[in-house]
Amino acid sequence: MADPVIGATIQVTLERALSLASDRIGLLVGFKKDVASMTHSLGFIKDVLADAEERQNQSSGVQRWLNSLEEVAYDADNVLDELHYESLRHQVESRNRHKLKVCCFFSCSNINLAFRWRMASKVRDIKLKLNEINQKANGLGLVSRAVMTTALPAVPAVGDMRGRQTDSVVVPMVGRADDESEIVKMLLSLSEKVVSVLPVIGMGGLGKTTLAKSIYNNKQIDAHFNKKIWVCVSRKVQIKELFKLILVQLTEEKVEVDDRNVIVGKIGNHLGGKRYFLVLDDVWDDNQVLWDDFFTTLKGLNPTNGSWCLVTTRLGPVAHSVSRVLMMETELVYALGRLPGDHCWSILKEKAVGGGELPDELQAIRERAIKRCDGLPLAASVIGGLLRLKRKEEWQSILENRLLSLSAGGDPVMQILKLSFDNLPSPYIKKCFAYCSIFPKDAEMKGDKLIELWMAEGFLQADLENKTKEEIGEYYLEILLQSSLLEEMRKYGRRYYKMHDMVHDVSKSIMSKSTKFINSETGSGDNSNQVRCLVIDSFGEDAINLFESLSNLLHTLFLSQGSLSDDMLMKLKNLHVLNLSGAKNQNLPISIGKLIHLRYINFEDSRSETLPESVCKLYILQTLWLNRFALKVLPKGMCDLISLRHLHLNNSDKEFQMPLNMGRLTCLQMLEFFNVGREKGGRIGELGSLKNLKGRLIIRKLELVKDKEGAEEAKLSEKANLFGLKLKWARDRDREGDDYNDEDVLDGLLPHPNLEELVIWYFLGDQFPRWLMDLPTTTTLPEFATTLPKLTSLEFNRCHRCRELLPLQNFMSLKELVIEECDGLTNLPGDLLHSCASLQKLQVSWCRNLVSFLLDLQQTPSLLELGLYCCPKLKTSMTPKGFGFLTSLRKLVIGPFSDDGDDHENSSIYNEFDWSGLISSSSSSSSALRELHLRGLPHMESLPHQIQYLTTLTSLALGEFGGIKALPDWFGNFAALEGLYLYDFKELGRLPSEDAMRSLTKLKHLRFYHSPLLKERCTPESSGPDSQWSKVSHIQDLDISCFITNFHLWIKFNHVRLPSITTFLICFTINLPFSSPPSLINLLVRKSKKSPWLFSQISLLPFYRPIYYLSKLRH
Repeated sequence: MADPVIGATIQVTLERALSLASDRIGLLVGFKKDVASMTHSLGFIKDVLADAEERQNQSSGVQRWLNSLEEVAYDADNVLDELHYESLRHQVESRNRHKLKVCCFFSCSNINLAFRWRMASKVRDIKLKLNEINQKANGLGLVSRAVMTTALPAVPAVGDMRGRQTDSVVVPMVGRADDESEIVKMLLSLSEKVVSVLPVIGMGGLGKTTLAKSIYNNKQIDAHFNKKIWVCVSRKVQIKELFKLILVQLTEEKVEVDDRNVIVGKIGNHLGGKRYFLVLDDVWDDNQVLWDDFFTTLKGLNPTNGSWCLVTTRLGPVAHSVSRVLMMETELVYALGRLPGDHCWSILKEKAVGGGELPDELQAIRERAIKRCDGLPLAASVIGGLLRLKRKEEWQSILENRLLSLSAGGDPVMQILKLSFDNLPSPYIKKCFAYCSIFPKDAEMKGDKLIELWMAEGFLQADLENKTKEEIGEYYLEILLQSSLLEEMRKYGRRYYKMHDMVHDVSKSIMSKSTKFINSETGSGDNSNQVRCLVIDSFGEDAINLFESLSNLLHTLFLSQGSLSDDMLMKLKNLHVLNLSGAKNQNLPISIGKLIHLRYINFEDSRSETLPESVCKLYILQTLWLNRFALKVLPKGMCDLISLRHLHLNNSDKEFQMPLNMGRLTCLQMLEFFNVGREKGGRIGELGSLKNLKGRLIIRKLELVKDKEGAEEAKLSEKANLFGLKLKWARDRDREGDDYNDEDVLDGLLPHPNLEELVIWYFLGDQFPRWLMDLPTTTTLPEFATTLPKLTSLEFNRCHRCRELLPLQNFMSLKELVIEECDGLTNLPGDLLHSCASLQKLQVSWCRNLVSFLLDLQQTPSLLELGLYCCPKLKTSMTPKGFGFLTSLRKLVIGPFSDDGDDHENSSIYNEFDWSGLISSSSSSSSALRELHLRGLPHMESLPHQIQYLTTLTSLALGEFGGIKALPDWFGNFAALEGLYLYDFKELGRLPSEDAMRSLTKLKHLRFYHSPLLKERCTPESSGPDSQWSKVSHIQDLDISCFITNFHLWIKFNHVRLPSITTFLICFTINLPFSSPPSLINLLVRKSKKSPWLFSQISLLPFYRPIYYLSKLRH
């Protein structure tokens, strides 16, 4: 059987080898001629590769030739990579000896004679093998072929899905009535254009062709258009070929002429003066020039307005290309969604049993069958057809085996997915796609990890339009997304990628010869000299034997359980990727430095506290993932990893010491944090040499920077690819002396104007530098800056000495502003945000001396979320006004405000709040207020009555209204309320009337905390006139307790930051109120470090997702 990816594998490997040979390795003294000869042979073989790949289906000899070539190509790549490593080693050692000039290490005086002899022997062996392969190529009649970037029309081979034909005959369609109705409505709308275009886009198997057929045969379409043409394109075609296809449909005759003018003229004769409807089904070509030419010609043929072209495609670039040509609106790209499960079941059932009785065997597998279809009507049809051909007893096993046999049996779904793979524009992208099969089905793959793995394997084409390898990887991801071979999802602000199960099946079948999976279900499998990737989920004797036999071949090893012995690791001599992310007890041996080909190490789940110094001998290493919680120290020689591009370690310990001379890692792009040190080589100036840093960077211990000049050595203004920056000093109590230079240091930390996110913690200057206020409008941009500043997020945290914040000038792109625990602020100017029309989130909290913030909310019409809380001296009369202008406000968190001592029995502290504006905007806007969090004071005996008019609320949280004894009946006004959360209502004994509570028909979550009377009265056992059980018994999620035992709710109510994860866990473990004095909590924190029992209790707590939030909340 032909290997569908072997050609791509060989081409990628050969091109990488040629690239290495053309580098400094070509200067090799003593066997320069052998390297040149090897390079020549590699080039010739690359030329005939396309012919061999085309003919491998017809000739077993060609298949064997390709297998031999693949093996030799890998050998050549390994040898040249070893020479590359030797070059880097001499570069590092020369630098460490402080030599100003690096001499040619290939000279006799600078290279070990044994090494020279060994490498010369390897090069000559490969040269002989390549010569032999060249001779065999001649014997097989392989010829050089020019490789076209765009496929020319050709007669499809038997079984080649590029010859797939569709027709316009309508077929039964399930579940697409709404889609058809919407598209038909678009097509019937009046258009002033001669021809308009509507692309329908979606992954293979969604039913785009079926939908297009139904639209094509719609009676309204028949009545509206004078002429209809259906053309199945299904491959990349030249424009003349496309016009031929149209003419065939118009004339229903074979087109014999080849002259474009004649063909176009005949089409004009058929379409002249008529309004037509053209369907181009299954389009793959995104060539902008082709579509410009095509639609320009169509417009010239017929001046009549109102014609439409419906294009179905799986590729985003195709949709955008055809739309761009006719300047269509971006919304006129119709994205087809998945079918609901019931519709897929209807299709499957009809295929499997027709109109017959539903067998019990089919009903038993209904849910699994629906899940397997995954919303794809074509998948449902294929599965149903397969079941129809099998005995009922086999149905369950077919589903459990996930229809893997379909990929080998000519299944249409697999063929369509295979078509996507075949149409990928380069062998590099094909390798990247196929490599994704090493992840399990339904895996959520991080984009940066995928790119780093592809890079380590050499799958990212070098020198592509002067892009970095990471940018090329992003480009490849985009192509795979547009081809519907990957699906994008967003989680926690990050991008993840998934493969549909059937896509994964295709990918896995493509990689079946080069990838082996070892687990309890598959066993060890067969040995093969083509295996380059090994994924181990469980170890057994067979697995160890297979590992032993494959170790010298492997480029990638994934280990998700267990661990490898030092001896086993050392056998992986040609390994590029070592993923030990699941091996918690794995340690890296000292001899790891001998795996010189390693480019990627994932050690992020290991409990090991150290790394061996020998890691620093891996001069080709590009990516290193480490455990942020376990690792205590980095090797001292980290600066020798001169190829390192990504260091993934976000250790939150401010005392963590950075290795010295990090500035030598000039290739470094990803550095998550930098702790400034005192010693030379550990100071902030080390960042100055890291010109390629990108993403987010945290700089801690800035109190160790002497002055502005020292800060400027970091050269942050030159780092155009950093979009997030967090600047952090030590707390004042942890500082030495009182003479702070924070203002000068911050003044020297001017970032590049491209910065999008800026966070400043523990800054103890009186005011912020002018560059911060001027950041978005500075005109003194570095010469290389190409874009204007776009700061979107700004946070000031615990900047206690800051006395004022100046108005933010021209922050037109700012979307989020947080001011927290800035105790020096007494007044925030009303025009602070006068130029922040795009602001969506504003939070001012825990500013204990803030008295006034008379913000005019008319300046911030885009606000979605406003938090103004825990500022005890702020009076309501001095709070923002103009809520009527906030038509987009969805969430409001306020209070408590200053208690002026006037009226403790009423809610006087809220009397001057702008309730009328809030009610007005909420009642008149389609985007009305959804969440309100309101905090009072312990003695308050009533709620602000105005909140009863906020009837659009879906979530209401009220806290610390300690004097209230009963809730008013107007709670029944909250018809949309889904969640009600009350805490610290210590006197509350009565809920609203039963009628009011029953009118809250959407209420799903009702929770009361620190309300002892309600705890007694809201139980099934409670009785008598005080019982409240009948009012709440119907609520599905009811929680009434003395303590808040849910971390998320505690955060929701209190909006506070904890001093540390330990503090929270201690309070939680022993039911210590979070409002306890800080001195008590800090004492317990110190004691807990010496208490094995307490920490053992903490470790048993089921914190998973909460840890994610806690890591953001710690000081």
